[in-house]
Formats: sequence, structure tokens, C-alpha cells
Amino acid sequence: MSRNTITEDSWLYEIKPKGKLIDLNFKEIWSYRDLLVLFVKRDIVTVYKQTILGPLWFLIQPLFTSIVFTLIFNNIGNVSTGAVPAFLFNLAGITLWNYFKECLTTSSTTFTANAGLFGKVYFPRFIVPASRVISGLFKYSIQVLIFVLFYLYFIFYKGVDIAPSPFFILSLLLVFNMALIGLGVGMILSALTTKYRDLTILVSFGINLLMYVSGVMYPLEEMRAKLPEYYWLIEYNPIAQTIELYRNLLLGTAQVNFAMMGISLLIGVICFLVGLIIFNRTERNFIDTV
Repeated sequence: MSRNTITEDSWLYEIKPKGKLIDLNFKEIWSYRDLLVLFVKRDIVTVYKQTILGPLWFLIQPLFTSIVFTLIFNNIGNVSTGAVPAFLFNLAGITLWNYFKECLTTSSTTFTANAGLFGKVYFPRFIVPASRVISGLFKYSIQVLIFVLFYLYFIFYKGVDIAPSPFFILSLLLVFNMALIGLGVGMILSALTTKYRDLTILVSFGINLLMYVSGVMYPLEEMRAKLPEYYWLIEYNPIAQTIELYRNLLLGTAQVNFAMMGISLLIGVICFLVGLIIFNRTERNFIDTV
């Protein structure tokens, strides 16, 4: 190729001395879309490949968790869920919470779990946590299907008078918001764990505690009435507000607070952008500390 025919498009990669503060090269990610698909398939298939029940674990976990929450919090603890059956109420919260937990825990180990791969070959590092979020949607979809089946069961067989909000399609925005928050916080933790390995233990321990202040198994108004001195922990928790909005949309338990939805989405975008900035800065030299 002569010097006169060389153009900017002739190069596969361009080495730059300094990247942007917020650097998300969609063109480069698109060029590696086959690798992204491969990672998504790996995340779905390998987890349960050598298990007896396989993908059935996607169903067993939320169902048994909903039963336990119903027995402990609703039957023993007398937590009221209004006109909505307690089991269905808990299943709705657990379905969305599980997706958030999947996004957070899997993306928080991006650097430590893939250090060997990152040290051998180049590809956009963001593909790895992104693949976790996308593969989590597969598990979430299966659990939503189970939720819909129980929803129809309570309506047509049990005769329960419940109906989704007219704006229930906005629940997809809340799922997207959970992905943003989980991915953003996960990328921050992934960067920190390259230097502080104790955070790996803290994440697994903290995620279980976070569930109890995220309104997964109780209405927020119930907590406000019974424990008003601790309600601030939930009031300022964007995860709790998102789960409450999600249930309101699917179960029609209350009017949808669009202002709160806007605030939750804004927090999700901020978490993602902050996480992306820290992630991009860490990927340049993390291999020296892992």
C-alpha cells in the first residue's frame, strides 16, 4: 500500500496517549460483537452445565425464596401486602432484586476473575461486565415468565382482584435502571478489588444485608409505619425505590410516582458514568496489581 493510499480507515487500531474521561467506544464494541455473544453464551451455559437440575435452578431459587419470605415476614411477622397475595408480592420483588444482584456481583469481579485473559489478548474490557448484564437478562426473563404464570393463577383461579398499572410498560425502564446501578457499582468495586481483595468478601456479605433495606419483602409504607426511626435507610436507597415502583407498575398497588422514577433513573445514569470512569482508569494498569 503506497503512502498516498493510506487513510485513517486503513488502520485497525489507533494508539492514543490519553483517553477521554468518559470513554465508551461503541464502534469498537460493535466490531467485537461476536466475542460479546460468545461471553453471553458462556455465562448462560457453563454455570449449570454440570448440574443435575440445570436451568431449573433459575426457577427454584426465586420460588423457594418467595415461600420463605411469605412464611416468615407475612405469616409470622404480620407484614401486610394489602389486596395483593403475599407470595406474588414477594416474587415480584425477588425477581427484580435477583437481576440487580446478578449484575452487581458478577461485574464486581471483572478484573480479578479475568486477569489471565486480559493479560494475553486485547479486546474492549467493557465487554466482560456488559456480557454479564446481558446474560442476566436471560435468567430474569425466565423468572418473569414464572411470575406471569402465578399472576394469572391468582387472577383466574383464586379470583384475586389485581391488575397492572396502565403504565406497566415503564417497568422495562426500571429493569434497565437496575442494570445501570448494578453495572456501575460493580465496575467501581471491580476496580477497588484489584488492590483490596477484602472487598470481595465484603461484597458477598453486604449484598445480603442490602436486600433487607431494599424493600424486597415488604411495602415501604409498612416500614414507615412500624419502624419510622429507621425508614431513612430505605427512603434514600434508590434500589428500594426502584423495587417499589416496579411492584406498583406490575401489581397496581399504588399510584406511580413519576418524579421518583425520574430521580431513580438519574441516579442509575450517574452510577454507571462514575463506574465507567473508574473502570477505564483502572484497566490501564490493573495487571500490575492483580
